[in-house]
Amino acid sequence: MTAAEFRDRKKVTSPDTNGIKENETAMDKNIKQTDILQERATIVLWRSPLVTLYYFFLELLGYLNQCISSLWKNKFKVILAVLSVLSFYLICQIDGLHLVYLTACQKYILWCSYWVGLGILSSVGLGTGLHTFVLYLGPHIAGVTLAAYECLSVDFPSPPYPDDIICPETVGTGVSIWMIISKVRLEAFMWGAGTALGELPPYFMARAARLSGQIDEEERELQELVEEKKSTNADLSVLDKMKIAVHDLVQRVGFIGILLCASIPNPLFDLAGITCGHFLIPFWTFFGATLIGKAVIKMHIQKLFVVFMFSEKHVQHIVDLIGYIPYYGNLLQAPFLEYLEKQKAKLHVKEGIADIPSGESWLAWIFEKLVISMIIYFVISIINSMAQSYHQKLNKKTKKQKIDVD
Repeated sequence: MTAAEFRDRKKVTSPDTNGIKENETAMDKNIKQTDILQERATIVLWRSPLVTLYYFFLELLGYLNQCISSLWKNKFKVILAVLSVLSFYLICQIDGLHLVYLTACQKYILWCSYWVGLGILSSVGLGTGLHTFVLYLGPHIAGVTLAAYECLSVDFPSPPYPDDIICPETVGTGVSIWMIISKVRLEAFMWGAGTALGELPPYFMARAARLSGQIDEEERELQELVEEKKSTNADLSVLDKMKIAVHDLVQRVGFIGILLCASIPNPLFDLAGITCGHFLIPFWTFFGATLIGKAVIKMHIQKLFVVFMFSEKHVQHIVDLIGYIPYYGNLLQAPFLEYLEKQKAKLHVKEGIADIPSGESWLAWIFEKLVISMIIYFVISIINSMAQSYHQKLNKKTKKQKIDVD
């Protein structure tokens, strides 16, 4: 056997050590990534309170540092904004006819800002988000609906409303669903616009990651799901299939796909923002479709549903159905009837009705405690989310230091 034949035979019979090492390296990386994700899942207040609070405050200090740096970089714009506010304040201190218009304008600005802020809190992506439609806008629309059917008019004060809605002295002739929808259009549109603004952070984060050549963790998970879908043996859950469906719809259809995702209640809309940012879809294409879908189409659907459910006939029908519940029907029906009677009495307080039910109803007490508990959970979710975000940055920093050392 010649030397050349021996070398060729050795190449054929020797194992591919490079391939084995690459497979082992990939397996080690997957194991480490799994361990990191499991460790991050334990960083919550009810499992590691001290570590979670420590990471939360460090992340908060990081955000404050970024805000201060950003303000310093744009110091001239900040000075101009402060001077504008001071000028407006000084103008408001001068007596004159302009105060009437400025006061009305100020009320509308504060009213619109209030609903925009609630909309942002609903979809900003901090933890689970605060369900401000259920807690604030929905009850507001329901209250206006009950008042409209009781007053037989929508001529009570226009937004911004006072503390209490009072029926007009002249008796109305009747109301329709569309009249009520028009009455609450301003606050509903502003809330929807706030939810559209709250969807911008995932878009900008994914866009910045794509331009910088880095991949965010959520974006990586989405890409892994898409790769798993291509595998014929992949067994995906319903949630994963919904995520991939949102990704494919936005990627293939563009503006219309974003509009469709934004026009229905969609808890996975963050994925649409991530997809649009990753594929560098223009800002106004993404934001325009999101604004139209959330502030116009979806809000009209939600308004129509609430007004329909809280119309006089349907409310009475629901109360009657509660009474048919075995054993507990009458007990559950009582607080609803008490609450409705109290609200109707308040609407006629100008007419001299003195026998307004006093005290707090069970329904109002339960709703108050529900609001408090949801706000507490929202705050806890923010703390957990920020602590886990700091843990993610810490791991990236450690990985980068190892690469630099190597």
